[in-house]
Amino acid sequence: MDLQIQGRVALVCGAGSGLGQAIALALAQEGVRVAVTGRNSSKLQATVERIIADGGEAQAFQLDLAAPDTFDSVLAAIRQCWGAVDILVNNSGGPPPAKAAGTASELWRQQFAVMVDALIQLSDKVLPAMRQRGWGRIITSTSSGVVTPIPNLALSNALRMSLLGWSKTLASEVAADGVTVNVLVPGRIDTERVSQLDALKAQRENSTAAAVAAQSRRSIPMGRYGAPHEYGATAAFLASEPASYITGSVIRVDGGLIDAV
Repeated sequence: MDLQIQGRVALVCGAGSGLGQAIALALAQEGVRVAVTGRNSSKLQATVERIIADGGEAQAFQLDLAAPDTFDSVLAAIRQCWGAVDILVNNSGGPPPAKAAGTASELWRQQFAVMVDALIQLSDKVLPAMRQRGWGRIITSTSSGVVTPIPNLALSNALRMSLLGWSKTLASEVAADGVTVNVLVPGRIDTERVSQLDALKAQRENSTAAAVAAQSRRSIPMGRYGAPHEYGATAAFLASEPASYITGSVIRVDGGLIDAV
């Protein structure tokens, strides 16, 4: 299928590794010019090199979600390079494990600023040009915890869930302008973040990471963790022209893991 997005410009947050990198690679394979953003310059450059080696077009731009005062300069640099952003992929790093009770208020505020407020601010900065052109895509990557809360991940469960309400509301506001707004929900995708969570769970349960992963795979109907490229391909489709009638939706990429309808 021709996704009809060749030559479009995408800004992918957190594209140095994990799910963000997978999305950046998938978009580049479709001919999208990808602004690979994040904090770690060496990881960003590694993603750029992978894209270029595959014949794609990408550049690295350092963008720290904890420093929203730098967003304008980053967006200006992208515009100077390729033009305005057509596709925004909101993707923040996962917060530390935490209980719902007793977690310090300062940590809640700190994580809200990075995981929610910064993504909303960044979206607001690219939306006017999208609406003016009559075409745009905003895709927000979250967690399966927004559907079925994950024990010991209260920060992630609560804060990412707020992005669903924002995304659904925004989708209705900009739909008539040709801008779609959707949320992606990953299940157990085989990334460094998931490996870290498995290792932390193993420590809590006096087990091993391998045993935890095996138990986790047994809870997934497909019997395996998802591959990053499978998640990236779903994001690329949501960014496509054929997906232009999908908006305000929450799309699961979970191998059947989430029990809720």
